[in-house]
Amino acid sequence: MGASSLVSRLAEAQIGLTYNQYTRSALLRKRLADYLERQAEAPLLLVGEAAGYRGARVSGVPFTSERQLTGAGPAEATATIMHSVLAELGLESKVLLWNVVPTHPGTSRSNRRPTKAEVAASRPFLAELAGSRELVAVGRMAQAALGAPYVRHPSHGGAAEFRAGLRRLLS
Repeated sequence: MGASSLVSRLAEAQIGLTYNQYTRSALLRKRLADYLERQAEAPLLLVGEAAGYRGARVSGVPFTSERQLTGAGPAEATATIMHSVLAELGLESKVLLWNVVPTHPGTSRSNRRPTKAEVAASRPFLAELAGSRELVAVGRMAQAALGAPYVRHPSHGGAAEFRAGLRRLLS
């Protein structure tokens, strides 16, 4: 199925008690559909935990802050590190970024760990994007949900380990 179909279904989804940013914003739906179309041929899927309150909740694109897209709005450390490392390793066009839970668990000022039910409700979206791509879990929660090879999440001082782990997995 196409990107716009996936985004439409995602916008209609109720994933536990998460905030569905795609239900509320045509701009975020368009951004996500455009991103998925641009990365449609990417052979690698990097999967994090969930949309962050300063990342995809605001920008609509996984592991991406509003500031990265527009030059204004909130920045997000994980997004900054992620894109920097992908650029450094020459992987920007080869990677599709996603989250186990594509909607935001938490508030407009905080994140929380997704529940097992939220992870289960999100699986169809992840399965559709995974296809034949190589999966890499970004963080332990994503690893537990996917059973995929793991790299350290870049947040909270993990940038160097994230970079080294990605290099190791892809060499």
